Amino acid sequence: MSDYLLRPASLPTWGQRTALRMMRLFGWNVRYKPLPGPHGIAVVYPHTSNWDFVVGLFAKWTIGLQFRWLAKNSLFLGPMGAVMRYWGGIPIDRSAPQGATQKLAESMLASKWCWIAITPEGTRSYRPHWKSGFYRLALAAKVPVLLCYIDYRAKELGVVDYLTLTGDEDADMAAIARIYEGHEARFPAKAAPIKLAPKTEKPEQV
Repeated sequence: MSDYLLRPASLPTWGQRTALRMMRLFGWNVRYKPLPGPHGIAVVYPHTSNWDFVVGLFAKWTIGLQFRWLAKNSLFLGPMGAVMRYWGGIPIDRSAPQGATQKLAESMLASKWCWIAITPEGTRSYRPHWKSGFYRLALAAKVPVLLCYIDYRAKELGVVDYLTLTGDEDADMAAIARIYEGHEARFPAKAAPIKLAPKTEKPEQV
C-alpha cells in the first residue's frame, strides 16, 4: 500500500501538486493506483458528512481525473443543465430505473473514457443497506468496480482497490466488506452496513 501513497513531487501538474499540498496541510493523504481501464464504477464509502465532498473534491483534483456523477434529470433543465454537464453530471430518469440502467450502461461504453462515481448509501443519514443501482449498472456494462474509501481515523482517501463482480450478490458484497474493513467514517454510527437491500419486484434506482 505504501507504493500508492501520492507525494507532491510525483505529480505532473502544478494544480495536482497544489491540491495535494492543501490536503496534507490538514493532515490528509491520498493513495492512488492507476485505473484498470477506460470504463468503470467508482463506489465512494462511507458517506456520512458534507466534508466527504470537500475531501473527495481535493482528492479528485490531486489525481487529475474527471469522474462523472449521477443526478435526477429535472436538475438539468434550462441553462443550469449545461453547467451540470460541464461539471460531470449525467441526467437520470428515475421513473424508469430498469431502462435507465441499460441506457446508462450503453452510454458509458460508447464514451472513450467514463468512470461514474456513486455513493451507494444515497444519503448522509443512517440507512440499513446499500442501494443496488451501482451493482446492477456494473453488471449491465460489464465494467470493474473501484472501491474508494474516505477514512477519517487515518485521514486518508484511497483509490486503490478494484473488484470485478461475479453476479453472486452475497459473495460480491462479502468481498466488498472485506476491502472496506477498518476504514472509519466521520460519523461511524451513520455508516450503512455493507449489504444490498432485500430483493423486491421493483429494482432500486441508480
